[in-house]
Amino acid sequence: MIILGIETSCDETAAAVISDDRKIMANLVLSQLDEHRVFGGVVPEVAARAHLDHLDTLIKGAMHDAGIGFDQLDGVAATCGPGLIGGVMVGMMAGKAIAAAHKLPFIAINHLEAHALTPRLTDDLEFPYLLLLVSGGHTQILVAEDVGIYRHWGGTMDDALGECFDKSAKLMGLPYPGGPHLEKAAQGCKNPTAALARFDLPRPMKGRPELEFSFSGLKTAVRSCVDKLPPGALKKDDVADLSYSFQEAICDVLQDRLRRALDQFSATYNPATPSLVLAGGVAANLRIRQALETLAQSKGFRLVAPPVRLCSDNAAMIAWAGIEHLRLGHTHGLNVAARPRWPLIEMERFDRA
Repeated sequence: MIILGIETSCDETAAAVISDDRKIMANLVLSQLDEHRVFGGVVPEVAARAHLDHLDTLIKGAMHDAGIGFDQLDGVAATCGPGLIGGVMVGMMAGKAIAAAHKLPFIAINHLEAHALTPRLTDDLEFPYLLLLVSGGHTQILVAEDVGIYRHWGGTMDDALGECFDKSAKLMGLPYPGGPHLEKAAQGCKNPTAALARFDLPRPMKGRPELEFSFSGLKTAVRSCVDKLPPGALKKDDVADLSYSFQEAICDVLQDRLRRALDQFSATYNPATPSLVLAGGVAANLRIRQALETLAQSKGFRLVAPPVRLCSDNAAMIAWAGIEHLRLGHTHGLNVAARPRWPLIEMERFDRA
């Protein structure tokens, strides 16, 4: 089985071809960072127009790299939500057009589920597994029980983790996108102990019994620290120390929340080989991976995180999610609608044609 995947939910235009033996035959991603950097964030109208300008070329390139024709495809999968609705519609309509022209099944993919299923592409992971999903405006603890079946155990009550990274980085004067720049700045911290004492940031929700997150207070604390520094451009060492303290606060919070989730997962499912999956764009942060690896090992879990190149938005994960659904007989009519919001817990109720 071979599937063409299309991803246009935010500011990456992507096309990929995947086979059901987990071979990535082609995976092309065109970033729009330069278009959005001047605005300090993603502008939906700019993103949608860029998708329109480049998607056809990327699809042709992916098919060329895979060395196949459209007649050799078994289906077309495209992100149909959640995401910026203009961009989602560009990719969805392109996928529907290809499916209709070549009489192929069309599979509407939930972008979040594609992240959640990526470890099954990269590591052949078995269900069920505990999942920390940190993608875009989403920070959630879920259990992946099967394709399309997810149990929501906790989420953020305000800012998502990625938003907290980007907004805090902006407060420190770091370029867009802020998360990777903040991680790099933290690596330049010369005295971690002194940095933690100097910038004593809060650990929101730490110690609470529920599995929820809150990051707005941490962002506010970063602003307070910045305001107390001398006026003008921040010094490199100040940014390094504050970035380090911020990142350690995040790791402490994640370890605390997930420690409780790991215990609950073990008690509920009692799997022979339990796994903790880290998925989504923030999963590319190596310090967070290290912190969760330490936690997972202490609880007898295996940490599974995709290769960094498959953490950010890409079409390989969309194509793979298409394979997962198609081999279960899940396809969708060409009248399926784009969805700006599409919680994973609604997957079981999603109409299939």
